[in-house]
Amino acid sequence: MRRLLTLFSLSFITALAADVPPVTPVAAAKLVAAGTAVLVDVREPAEWAETGVAAPAVLLPKSAFDADQAGDWKPFLEKSRGKEIILYCRSGRRSAAVAAVLATQGFTVANAGGFKDWQAAGLPVRPVTPPPPKN
Repeated sequence: MRRLLTLFSLSFITALAADVPPVTPVAAAKLVAAGTAVLVDVREPAEWAETGVAAPAVLLPKSAFDADQAGDWKPFLEKSRGKEIILYCRSGRRSAAVAAVLATQGFTVANAGGFKDWQAAGLPVRPVTPPPPKN
């Protein structure tokens, strides 16, 4: 039963993700520069620190999104209601999943794929320093 439920969930997310349009990194950068879109990196903080991030990206991990849009997700979404939200991750899978859920919530979304695509396009990146350990 559990396996069937998992399979159904994955099929549902895949079907929703099919409705999320892809956008090239170059097109995404132009939309962000024009002020009509925001770019979101949904990878985790350790990934940001390891590779850097797209220079204009807002950093909102998928783990916080999955935890009832915790952390900065809710204020970000309220502030971004009138703009297109373009997401990326490492490969495009996590960003597609988040985009699919946001689309069902009425947001205009697109998937820019993976960070490697942003880098390959020669677009600007910035380093991210990890937060200090909590004592």
